[in-house]
Amino acid sequence: MYILKNSLISIARNKGRNILIGIIILVIACASTVTLAIRNTANNLVKDYEESHDITGTISFDRGQLSNNFKGGEDAPKSNIEAFNNIESITLDDVKNYGDSEYLKGYYYLYATSLNSDTLTKATDSFEYEVEDRETTTTSTSTTTGGNGNGIGRGPGGGEDRHTITNNNTTTIITKSKEKFESSKNLTGDFELDGYSSYDAMTEFVNGTYQITDGEIISDFESQECVISSELATLNEITVGQTITLKNPNTEATYEFVVKGIYKDNSDSNDSSSMYSKSANKIITGSKVIENLVADDSTLVTTTTPTFILKDKDSVEKFTTEIKEKGLSEYYTLNTNVEELESATKSIENVKTFATTFLLIMLAISAVVLFVINMINIRERKYEIGVFRTIGVSKFKLTLQFVLEILIVSVVMLGIGAVCGSFLAKPVGNMLLENEIQSVQEETEQISNNFGKGGPMDMNFGGTVNVQTIDTINAVVDITVVVQLLGIGLALMLVSSLASMISIQRFSPLTILKERS
Repeated sequence: MYILKNSLISIARNKGRNILIGIIILVIACASTVTLAIRNTANNLVKDYEESHDITGTISFDRGQLSNNFKGGEDAPKSNIEAFNNIESITLDDVKNYGDSEYLKGYYYLYATSLNSDTLTKATDSFEYEVEDRETTTTSTSTTTGGNGNGIGRGPGGGEDRHTITNNNTTTIITKSKEKFESSKNLTGDFELDGYSSYDAMTEFVNGTYQITDGEIISDFESQECVISSELATLNEITVGQTITLKNPNTEATYEFVVKGIYKDNSDSNDSSSMYSKSANKIITGSKVIENLVADDSTLVTTTTPTFILKDKDSVEKFTTEIKEKGLSEYYTLNTNVEELESATKSIENVKTFATTFLLIMLAISAVVLFVINMINIRERKYEIGVFRTIGVSKFKLTLQFVLEILIVSVVMLGIGAVCGSFLAKPVGNMLLENEIQSVQEETEQISNNFGKGGPMDMNFGGTVNVQTIDTINAVVDITVVVQLLGIGLALMLVSSLASMISIQRFSPLTILKERS
């Protein structure tokens, strides 16, 4: 109690010096509160964002690898298509094999085929070439001249010799025709039939690109149910509950589906070459339905598009290596949305880095300043220290009093600084984030300008999925910030108190009083 009383008296007696120290600590506390609030909130935002956005990977065809093996020459088109046909497609068994991995949270897939229509023309991977059919015929004619039929009268004065001339006429008829050499991987129907393995796989409905406007989504993934586009429904006057019949383009086998719902495509398209959207002829059903159709008719051409949900960023490279070891062809590659997720949080990560760097620099400078001020303070109070030591106050109690003085000033100023910082944290954080967003946008604009006038400002460079960028930071001062601020204050107090601790231990009271006299 005696030490506390002396500390309060000393603080009141040396108002100027303690006000100076208090102002420095107040600035430190205010700045630390702002930077800690921004840093912690940014950390939480990035963490929540990563938790709410799964890292997904899709296996796609690597056309760059295929083009490396292209051949040139007269027979190149045919040989290139043959090489393409020899590449094994990803099967459902492959997807299930790849999905059995410790690096995944789960997976889903799209199992697609196509059924026929007589009204639409589609683009195919095909090569049309000209064939010549040559047919050659030969006819012979003979002509005889001179002499008579029995050979009498030959010789001198006996008349002319008999001669036979044979003429051969050859006629070649050339017939030209065109034949089509087509890739066996083409989906040859006019209507795309997409079978989803789960509701999670219906990403277009999840992100709002597709929206049910009448009826409902399919009730399960095994029944002969489907959802069709509003354009297809209007064109063919189809309503919910009706049955539509589709046919296999290869065998003319027919399949019946009950229309459970009608969806609208909300995507923006700049394609003016068609009056219909790309999804106009897309019919949605369950993956098990496609499996049943393929089981009954193996001539159906299908494609499988899997999506794997990875546990974390570190699992991407490991999973890629694993599926290669499991037999994934060199012509396929794994694309993930890691770059898009990092791009979405890039601005806020920059703000967090700036706040952390500023905090460390400020604390280092503040510690040095407080240490120097406290050292000067000790030298000014050298005589006071000598008197206390002469009357019997121990070095420990004297050191404790000096530390307590700084502690009292620090706690008061830290509290005031925390309150001030709580009001400044949000506007300062948003101002820094706004500057970072502008910087990132300028960088993106520069990339777009590299493509020339009208470059692709909304291009998704090298990614698979578009994600929403974080554009605001609600920096708040919570209990975590307060605890961290107190920790910083105590650390600075201890550093600055080192001057008094060292000086008090070194000073001799007799020497101090002698120098004073």
